[in-house]
Amino acid sequence: MPKTKSPTLTWEQKIAKQLVGRKIVEVRYMTPQESKESYWYYQPILLILDDGTALCPMSDDEGNESGAMAVLNNKNLSTIPVMREGS
Repeated sequence: MPKTKSPTLTWEQKIAKQLVGRKIVEVRYMTPQESKESYWYYQPILLILDDGTALCPMSDDEGNESGAMAVLNNKNLSTIPVMREGS
């Protein structure tokens, strides 16, 4: 019986296929209106790639709330926080 790939390896390959070699062309916070449309209280940072893909941190994989982003190995920036602006 052939071995199946682990879920982790399957996801790593899928994600790599979509993201490796892409460039970040814009960085901005989600607007209060965009956040409201997602049913979130907070506005996360958005990383916009050269193909139009937007990366957005969430609190969990069900999308229950936006999330802050940890920045590893950078002494000048350790966390990218969420914002909470009125809408």
